[in-house]
Amino acid sequence: MADENTAAHPQGKSMYKYIAEAWNTPGNTYVKELNIERRIQWRREENFLRIEKPTRLDRARALGYKAKQGYVLVRAKVRKGAFQKRHINHGRRAKRKAEEQLIVGKSLQRMAEERTQKRYQNLEVLNSYWVGADGQSEWYEVILVDPAHPVIMHDPKISWICNNKHKARVYRGLTSAGKAGRGLRNKGHGAEKARPSGAANGNRNK
Repeated sequence: MADENTAAHPQGKSMYKYIAEAWNTPGNTYVKELNIERRIQWRREENFLRIEKPTRLDRARALGYKAKQGYVLVRAKVRKGAFQKRHINHGRRAKRKAEEQLIVGKSLQRMAEERTQKRYQNLEVLNSYWVGADGQSEWYEVILVDPAHPVIMHDPKISWICNNKHKARVYRGLTSAGKAGRGLRNKGHGAEKARPSGAANGNRNK
């Protein structure tokens, strides 16, 4: 199976930019055929599988990944579909059953990050990115860091994660996907109650 990370790129254009353009519209580029082959293989693999190198090198590097000791990549699968409640046969008006159109508080990406953290408890989730989907599942590659590794501890760009205040950061919505889900990507008018959190501003269950 071909690998776009090693594909030749046009003259004068960086490899990262070439990969990023192909992944912007994966259904219209060579990524479509690659993903079809990949999903056949991924369905047979175990979930939360540690991998050697990123599928999307541009996104991995942009989100903090480095090909050095102390960094770990895990491919996580999360099921898709409606989050429906148990069907109620009687005792409610139809509008009060609340079986459909449920709004989930977390994205599938955040769920993938948290479930990965649960299985790799000695590591810390740095970030994650989307790599594929089919009718039943979505796949994300999660970047994890070992805060006890000497290489990480002596790297001034990532040693901040060794501090205890960053422990279990994924459960507190401190990753990129977590901040997006908490509304921290919005600023100015209409986002006055997004900081420091919705719960702190009385927005819970409203």
